[in-house]
Formats: sequence, C-alpha cells, structure tokens
Amino acid sequence: MPADELPELPPRSFAKIDDATDDVFYSIPRFVTHIDDGAIAAVTQLYRELFAPGATILDLMGSWVAHLPPEISYAEVIGHGMNQEELAANPRYHRWFVHDLNASPALPLADASVDAVAICVSIQYLQQPVAVFREVLRVLRPGGLVAITFSNRCFPTKAVAIWRALEGDQHQHLVALYLDRAGFATVEPRTLIDEGLAQDPLWAVIGRKAGD
Repeated sequence: MPADELPELPPRSFAKIDDATDDVFYSIPRFVTHIDDGAIAAVTQLYRELFAPGATILDLMGSWVAHLPPEISYAEVIGHGMNQEELAANPRYHRWFVHDLNASPALPLADASVDAVAICVSIQYLQQPVAVFREVLRVLRPGGLVAITFSNRCFPTKAVAIWRALEGDQHQHLVALYLDRAGFATVEPRTLIDEGLAQDPLWAVIGRKAGD
C-alpha cells in the first residue's frame, strides 16, 4: 500500500474525489491532447534525446498519440492504457494492452524486455506509484530508463490528493521520491518549459536502472 511505501506522506494522499473504479471513467474514448503544441514538441524532443533508434519502448498510460519523434524507427512500441479505442487508433503502436494499474500494478511483460518507458501527463492518476515503478524497473533492461513528463493540467476528480495539494516543481520532488523509493539507480528532474510563459509549463523526471 502507498502508506507503507511512502510513510512520510499524509494519510489519504492517494485518495481521489471520484473513487469509482477507473474503468468507468475511461470507458469513453477521448481523442484530445492534454497539453498545447509547445509542450508536445518539448516531450517529443526529450524522447528524441533519450530513446535510441531501434529500441523497444513501452508507452505507459498512453492513448491515441504517443508524441514519439516521427523520423525515428523503433524495434517495437508497446502501448498501454485504459481505453481500447484510443490505443487501437495510435499509429505508432506495434501492440497494446488495456490494464488498470490502480487495480493491479503488475505489468504483463517479461523481465528486462524493454529499453525505455514513457509516461506523459498521466503520473498524477497513479494510486500505487511505487509498486508501479518497481514493475517498470523489472521490465527495463539494465541501463534502461523511464521518462515521466507532466504539466499543471489534469482531470481533478481522478488525480490523487497529494498531486492536487502540490504545485509546479513540487511535483518533480514527488515523482523523484516515487522513483527513488522504487529503486532506480539515478533520478534526474528537469524543467522543460518554465511556468509563467504564454504556453503550458512542462516538467520531466528521468529514472535510470543500473547497468550490468
């Protein structure tokens, strides 16, 4: 349980306003993007820097668009999300699966089977983040990485309480705590687009698994 993994956080930090199961909320496809064009371009540039051509990529908590660099080919892009219509519409996915991480953090993937994991503007919905990131660490190959990007936007009724209570770069510290507690060898926060500009702000936290 999150309270055991993150005892320094207040009680009910991972409660939601809407406590119905997530499959109800995500049963309706939403073919929209949740950040503006400038923030999307910043996500794509980060992926361009971090994800090597020919790598196997897991797009965790994904949708109908993955924001991967269009000019780069990957060995396989595996999609994960909560709505099969959205996932089926994503042209970058070689295969995909629907799975509720809040109900069960376990990923149906083999140990050391992917090179990199992407999580774009979805981290705020995880209720068992440390357990999920331990699974991410398990499926990553040695030296692999996870790139988590987020802005100041969310579905407030589905975001966890601790996320709603924090602001701006405080979210970086929270996500870095998740990764550190899960066992990542290095954790690197980055500010990609500062707050106060005439576009969506964007932050990232990058976790790397130890190499051989």
